[in-house]
Amino acid sequence: MRVADSGRYVLGEEVARLEAEIAAYCGARYAVGCASGSDALYLALRALGVGPGDRVLTSPFTFFATAGAISRAGARPVFADIDPATFNLDPAAAAAALERYAPVRALIPVHLYGGSADLDPICEIARIHGCAVIEDGAQAIGAEYKGRRVNSLGAAACLSFFPSKNLGALGDGGMVLTNDARLAETVRLLRVHGSRDTYRHELIGVNSRLDELQAALLRVKLKRLDDWTERRQRHAELYRRLLGELPIVLPEPAPYQSRHVFHQFVIRTRERDRLRAYLAEHGVGTQVYYPIPLHLQPCYRDLGYREGELPESERAAREVLALPIHPALRRDQIERVAELIGAFYGRR
Repeated sequence: MRVADSGRYVLGEEVARLEAEIAAYCGARYAVGCASGSDALYLALRALGVGPGDRVLTSPFTFFATAGAISRAGARPVFADIDPATFNLDPAAAAAALERYAPVRALIPVHLYGGSADLDPICEIARIHGCAVIEDGAQAIGAEYKGRRVNSLGAAACLSFFPSKNLGALGDGGMVLTNDARLAETVRLLRVHGSRDTYRHELIGVNSRLDELQAALLRVKLKRLDDWTERRQRHAELYRRLLGELPIVLPEPAPYQSRHVFHQFVIRTRERDRLRAYLAEHGVGTQVYYPIPLHLQPCYRDLGYREGELPESERAAREVLALPIHPALRRDQIERVAELIGAFYGRR
């Protein structure tokens, strides 16, 4: 009602306050709200000068928006394989890809499922090759890398407030984070058609503004985020205890993932599709994130990748299954999921 009564519904005081609060929460100096996480990636790339003729390296095992933003900016996505233990970009594979595809203008590590990518070696190889690092933190608000908050460690970082995220709006929303004042100001210009003053356009931008109502809602929910994260972490620990004897691979944070926020709890099994069908028959919803790696998507056939070229990403796409992990989940519901998985594998 405060927003409705204000008469200001786009980029007002609520957005400005949310930007300051999210920046502080993530340990970044600046935050710029926009219309979606997809737009956040696009705006960050544009603000860094990425455009036609450039190459941008990222993971093939993530949501399409990561590569889609690269293409929208006019650049060409190139891919490196993942670490099968964390599902995130493998630094050694990234280093080899940077040599193979040089020059590469930017590198986008994805903090998938709520766990940090291995940023120190990634940032070092990016420095050696003259790449800007853009963290895709859409699934990892509040996650930490070696005790430091992610989304504050690269040239820029991008958040999504899609309703299913750990901090979700009542619709779409996104944000770009950075420690660079000039970069933040460029993103601010780009999100409003490149205009600082009415009808005067310094850049060719887009309409990507965050609504006041979404910002007001997110400010309320942000106060509860740490509690919700702790619940997700407790759920993950309970799953690990209950499922530890079964022939499946359970997610276990790497030593550098000092705060995993468990956007998803993803197991691996070669019987993924049969297990998913069995759980569905018994009323348990699951999801596959993601069944087709980006290098094999039909729209990227022209990139020339072949099946088998990025084997860890392709194997993960065949084996991953996300179990319920949301904060409102009850202990008995988790126990029921575990019981059903045990029954599927013959444990009574």
